[in-house]
Amino acid sequence: MDFGGRYRVDANRLAVWNALNDAEVLKACIPGCKAIRWVSDTALELEITVNLGVVQPVFKGDLFLSDIDPAISYTLTGQGRGGLLGKAQASADIRLIDLDSSTLLSFSATGGASGQIMKLGRAIVGNSAQKIIDGFFERFGEAMGARVVPLEPQL
Repeated sequence: MDFGGRYRVDANRLAVWNALNDAEVLKACIPGCKAIRWVSDTALELEITVNLGVVQPVFKGDLFLSDIDPAISYTLTGQGRGGLLGKAQASADIRLIDLDSSTLLSFSATGGASGQIMKLGRAIVGNSAQKIIDGFFERFGEAMGARVVPLEPQL
């Protein structure tokens, strides 16, 4: 599955970069995040409870940063371990560009899952993903004290 988005963040690029790399800000933005912590300069571990209706599995996962160009871009790769439900993985290229006194945050991502997660249906997972992404960036703005406005994707 492929996803992408563009958001105007009403803060300077360095402030956005710092917030994207602040574990407490990220914890406030990720629904169900019980814990997130840096384990090295380029890796985080996280634990998330996911509400799937009657079941609420806890996923543990790892996030890795690569191709880092400070305050400009990086690639974020994540792998979740859902136990009996299977595994999920995703990769996102994140780029920050000055936009007057704001920052244009754009990303393109791919992701997938295996096992019972995909039995829920690709359409359900895909439709939920964009809502989750938009919600993440709305909470991201709140956590860093800046307005975040979704923009139309580039064609």
